[in-house]
Amino acid sequence: MSEPMLAAVARRRPHAKDAVLIDSNENPLGPCQAAREAVATIIPQGGRYSDNLTDDLVITFSQQEGLDPEYVYSTPGSTPPLSLSVLAFTSPQKTYVTADPSFETGMHMASVAGARVVKVPLTKIYAHDVKAMLAAGSDAGVFYICNPNNPSGTLTQHSDIEYLVENKPKGSIVMVDEAYIHFCDAPSSLDFIKAGKDVVVLRTFSKTYGMAGLRCGYCVAQKETIQRMHPFQMWDSVNVMALAAASASLDDADQVTTGRRLISEAKSFVTTELNKMGYKQIPSQANFIMFDCKRPVVPLIQALKDRNVQVGRLFPALPNHMRLTIGKKSEMESFLSAFRQVAA
Repeated sequence: MSEPMLAAVARRRPHAKDAVLIDSNENPLGPCQAAREAVATIIPQGGRYSDNLTDDLVITFSQQEGLDPEYVYSTPGSTPPLSLSVLAFTSPQKTYVTADPSFETGMHMASVAGARVVKVPLTKIYAHDVKAMLAAGSDAGVFYICNPNNPSGTLTQHSDIEYLVENKPKGSIVMVDEAYIHFCDAPSSLDFIKAGKDVVVLRTFSKTYGMAGLRCGYCVAQKETIQRMHPFQMWDSVNVMALAAASASLDDADQVTTGRRLISEAKSFVTTELNKMGYKQIPSQANFIMFDCKRPVVPLIQALKDRNVQVGRLFPALPNHMRLTIGKKSEMESFLSAFRQVAA
């Protein structure tokens, strides 16, 4: 288990049953009704591997995105293919290049591979500095782009990612983590794969689709890239309930728009209140925000936990900023009440 996963386990256990859990960028709305019904229906078939469900999901997604199904592989969430891509493409001779701050799992897996890890600060507008990443990664095996970025929630322009793809060292890959792409209107990087580029795109049902506990996602890449990763992964390892729920979610035309609206309303509520209190946020395009607490955040994180409210972990590059998942409005009200107490 990676360091972030171990930290998450420690942070979540134990906690009261009524704890406000706005620390892990989960979607408090959970799976849509169609997905819940699909899970209930498929349970009696849980004794079978049901490979056809994997095929159905891949075909549905491929048709919706205009992709060759041979480029799409279902995975138990997006973290496993992220980790396995790093193991496949980094080494003591091949560096892992990422933004700072950004999602940490790839960094830890690069260390497992014995690779050098280069962390490049975000720009003044909290985007990936692709030119600085290229300058720092002449020996790179992987350039990691989280878009929108975790923890800042900010976007890197498609043209900047294109510049990185076109100018990266030969034999390296650009891995674009689109875990939060459905919360915004930004263009996907799937078009690079359609154009035959050395790009890996990660998608998950954990966020917008509310399936963090069910674990389902995709790795999308060129066939040759996937073949290189094959020694590290069994691609048919997604459980049948997750597959059924994921397919039903893709067929629900309203889930993404409804979920975005509800999260946006709760986000607007909490950011308005934080603004009134004088706390400035980084503009976020995801289901979480990061705001400047004007003091070291670690004591505040613990003080909130003591009040039954769990918020995001420390990101050392921004030691005074708190990452806050957008929950239901009632959860954001509980957070604000506790935060007013600890920040007084």
